Amino acid sequence: MIQLQNITKSFGDLLLYENLSLAVAEGQRIALVAKNGAGKSTLLNIMAGREGVDAGSVVFRNGISVGYLPQEPFFDDTQSVIEAVYHADSELMRTVNAYERAVKSGDAEQIAHWSGRMDALGGWSVENRIATILSRLRIPDSNQRIGTLSGGQRKRLALAQVLIDDHDVMILDEPTNHLDLAMAQWLEDYLITEGKTLFMVTHDRYFLDRICTDIYELDDSRLYGYRGNYEEYLLRREERIERFNNETDKARNLFRRELEWMRRMPQARGTKAKYRKEAFYETKEKAFRRKHEEAADIRVGTQRLGSKIFEMKEVSKSFGAKKILDCFSYTFSRYEKLGVVGDNGTGKTTFLELLTGGLVPDSGVVEIGESVRFGYYRQQGMAFDERMKVIDAVKAIAEVVTLDDGRTVTASQLLTRFLFPPQSQQTYIHKLSGGEKRRLYLLTVLMRNPNFLILDEPTNDLDIITLNVLENYLEEFAGCLIVVSHDRYFMDKVVDHLMVLEGDGRIRFFPGNYTQYRNACEEAAEKESAGRPVSAPVSRPIREKTQKLTYKERQEFQRLETEIETLEAVKKELEEQLGSGTLGADDLTTLSVRYAACSEELDEKSMRWLELSERA
Repeated sequence: MIQLQNITKSFGDLLLYENLSLAVAEGQRIALVAKNGAGKSTLLNIMAGREGVDAGSVVFRNGISVGYLPQEPFFDDTQSVIEAVYHADSELMRTVNAYERAVKSGDAEQIAHWSGRMDALGGWSVENRIATILSRLRIPDSNQRIGTLSGGQRKRLALAQVLIDDHDVMILDEPTNHLDLAMAQWLEDYLITEGKTLFMVTHDRYFLDRICTDIYELDDSRLYGYRGNYEEYLLRREERIERFNNETDKARNLFRRELEWMRRMPQARGTKAKYRKEAFYETKEKAFRRKHEEAADIRVGTQRLGSKIFEMKEVSKSFGAKKILDCFSYTFSRYEKLGVVGDNGTGKTTFLELLTGGLVPDSGVVEIGESVRFGYYRQQGMAFDERMKVIDAVKAIAEVVTLDDGRTVTASQLLTRFLFPPQSQQTYIHKLSGGEKRRLYLLTVLMRNPNFLILDEPTNDLDIITLNVLENYLEEFAGCLIVVSHDRYFMDKVVDHLMVLEGDGRIRFFPGNYTQYRNACEEAAEKESAGRPVSAPVSRPIREKTQKLTYKERQEFQRLETEIETLEAVKKELEEQLGSGTLGADDLTTLSVRYAACSEELDEKSMRWLELSERA
């Protein structure tokens, strides 16, 4: 369908690819993964014919149509949604418009011609197709002017255009950005059912795992192909790196021997064959190419949290007739990791703004503990001065930052830990890729040493390597965490319970991660369809005149916090002992029994704490 032949592309001194070749076959669904700044979006632009190359060629199979979803779509703001859809640059839409013009003109010959094209392209069902896809992507008002749409709505409209046009090949740059969880699952099903040829960049690992037949990795200006899903890719990638390092070790041993030969007396060296000298320099280059995983180090310090964290009392918020919160009460506890989910428009971002003071509630009280220091990562990102250099943007916040072990580092050292080496710190911000700007924004949030992190769609545009590091950091984060994200893999790893916004002020809690919640919902739906009694997949609505804690229960609630902390420490210590490899058979058996008992007790106390926290 598309073939890249020995392409080379650079921007100034930055070489993105050299003699890179790639073929996309019919029916393949390929995901491209790479670090931010490696040139993923540039490669997609080249494949879509929107950007040239320094050398090489891009060849398309005759007669195919190619649809492209850019990371940042462009529209004419004066058009309506439906005008943008019908005026999209595709053969299908050109045919529909030409047929309508022929009908208006009454030209029988033209009507017959374009009717045949409508038959061939399936144009007669286009209205139903448009209505279905716009509805699924929650773009309900087709007459709305594009200039009034949010950034997320514009991205979904661009995705709708590509899907409606029914291209032979779809090139998609982060297609799940700005989709809620239900939309992302619908898109998965749609793309699999349609059986289209896909080439895409995505950080959504569940989406990638289910959709893709192949994964290509762009690494050090070279392209590596892997057949299979994300899990298979991780395994094969590790094997590739291990083989590379083994070859490097062999080259180093050979290099030492050849170096001794090269250091002999000049008279002896001069009589040696020229080819051996040339081989020496090739060996030297191979010997120092050892591959290691370069990942951001984001272990910054965290301010200690006091006993009082955050409390919302009978909080209500509406926009006109649309209710977001209705007499909502909740008390956040230390080390709580909460995921907020719900369809677009149910008020997830509004809820976060109420927490941080960006919005004022219509009624009720929001009380924040004195020790709380917020770190708020907003979905729309940070409004950097694009004319500033990277180092200057960080220094404007702080010259020195405290790490998690108490040490301090300079702004430049912190940037290096976040994969901005000294040479790139002098780069102007407008020259950074979208993912690099996101990583810089994350740095500016964490460098303030927050103890209450609020992350609104933190995974958008970050590469998978950075996401893995961020997930590990959040799993060990010694503070409160609230996450809004459409990335199911990310949510499953970092949150321990969910707040489900159902719309019209209705809120429910679920004691588990997103996959467990979806499984519970599906199980309930199956029971309902089978006519069996259905138990709700989530707990009862929060704060609907629930009974307050008694004095004894409040004492138990406070005691549980301390006991859970102690049990978590004991469990961690047992894990370290069991994994040390120094235990005998008897000790291993004894500690395994203790570990099982500790885990069971921790689960019981955690569930009891969660139950009491709903009424605290």
